[in-house]
Amino acid sequence: MLLIDGKYKPVAQMLFSSGSCPRCVLRFCCVDSTAPYRLPYKDLVCELQNYLEMNHEDIADLVGGPPCKRAKLEETAKCTGDRESINSPEPEHGDDSQSPRTCNLCLGVLQHLCEVESVKKIFEKVKNAGYEFKDFVFSVSLPAQLSVREHSAWLQAKQEMGKHGYCLEKAAIIQLKEAYKWIIHPLISEEFGVQALSKSVFEVAVVFAHPETDSDCHFLASACKDCFKQTKNKQSVFTRMAVLKALDKIKEEDFRVLFPYPLQCPETVCQLVDIQCSHSSVFVAGIYNKYSRTLPQTPWVIDGERKMESSVEELITDHLMAVFKAESFNFSSSGREDVDVRTLGKGRPFAIELVNPHRVEVSLQHMKELQQKINNSDKIKVRDLQIVNREAVGHMKEGEEEKTKCYSALIWTEKAVREEDLKLLDSMEELKIDQKTPLRVLHRRPLALRPRIIHTMKTEYMDEHHFRLYLKTQAGTYIKEFVHGDFGRTKPNIGSILQTTADILELDVESVDIDWPPALDD
Repeated sequence: MLLIDGKYKPVAQMLFSSGSCPRCVLRFCCVDSTAPYRLPYKDLVCELQNYLEMNHEDIADLVGGPPCKRAKLEETAKCTGDRESINSPEPEHGDDSQSPRTCNLCLGVLQHLCEVESVKKIFEKVKNAGYEFKDFVFSVSLPAQLSVREHSAWLQAKQEMGKHGYCLEKAAIIQLKEAYKWIIHPLISEEFGVQALSKSVFEVAVVFAHPETDSDCHFLASACKDCFKQTKNKQSVFTRMAVLKALDKIKEEDFRVLFPYPLQCPETVCQLVDIQCSHSSVFVAGIYNKYSRTLPQTPWVIDGERKMESSVEELITDHLMAVFKAESFNFSSSGREDVDVRTLGKGRPFAIELVNPHRVEVSLQHMKELQQKINNSDKIKVRDLQIVNREAVGHMKEGEEEKTKCYSALIWTEKAVREEDLKLLDSMEELKIDQKTPLRVLHRRPLALRPRIIHTMKTEYMDEHHFRLYLKTQAGTYIKEFVHGDFGRTKPNIGSILQTTADILELDVESVDIDWPPALDD
């Protein structure tokens, strides 16, 4: 059964006789049950003809109508076996029962593009892409001109309903995209062997285009100039959102003049121009130690020239990218160390976003094996390597400025110092300093005055010109500048406190005090 409310019969008659397909008739008659849309197309034509009580005399009266109206009558003639009563040529596609004239509303989306052949085409593309997924969400991108045609049909249907004392709200009409999904979801789910859901980490997106009717939108550019603005990233100003904005703005009487009804049936069918697959990012977290003083955290490239052969980022992500088969990645960590700084002790937390991974089912055992491969390097070591969610990564970023970090530094002083001189440093706690953005990072960070706190300092005397300094500081403190002063840009500093010129020879990060990610059993 079609489940069409009797009050919509004039609308059904108007649309069907003007060249709209049965499924578009159901949409404009506000049928919100999926069953009628899933009927075989030929059966649906016959059901609609019976509902409208179209007999041979009705058909004969309408034969002289416009081409799109004549095309619809060919469909009704097939249902009654009165094929000879319609004097029309055979369609180019061959078998007429499989090739109805293209609908003037959906442009063939609800006729040809929800058939098994289209589903198989989608399945083959997804299968060849090589993704792992347990379910999927199916999204659809339709040509913007479909909104213009639907607006025209709605205005006409609303007028027709008004003649009988009824109203038709545009929001009540079933969206083309929704009807398409009702039909194709069972077919594509059966082909994939998994369910199509409203939300999923894996998305299959299909993109339709209909070049023949692209110009349908053009009149809106003159009628609503402020709705269409050219941008560098868009090939056409006639985006779906811009068209909908214009349709909401234009007056009904102006629209009727500029885009009159009935709509012409196109010669061509909507094309499936692209099938896109994408998986939500997978996040991998862990903690790394860096033992080299010639290894940057991220690739070091200046003016297109690489300065170091590798980096912490690459030594970790090269293995992850190979396993997860991701498209790209984003590396982040709780702060960063300079190329000549080691990260010892507890290590530094890091997180890697693996963008559009093709493989996502990686066991904990496999992650341990992956960690062992990374640790074959003598420059870094990784522990607690694990998959986390996006929200958990935020916990690491929160600690960049709020947590504390511990360092050990080898200091040189120009003036000879005694062990007793260093007790001044040992006695200092919660020392407040002001740091202007260091000269060495001004090329990548804005100039600012940053107050920081040195929580504690402990010294270890070595000789009259050398000592080791252990510091616990607020995260974000520039340790090298705190030692040498950066030409007075950090005040106070070790040099000013000891009243000498001081410099840092070696620096190690001893701990980053963030309890993340969770520790794993060995």
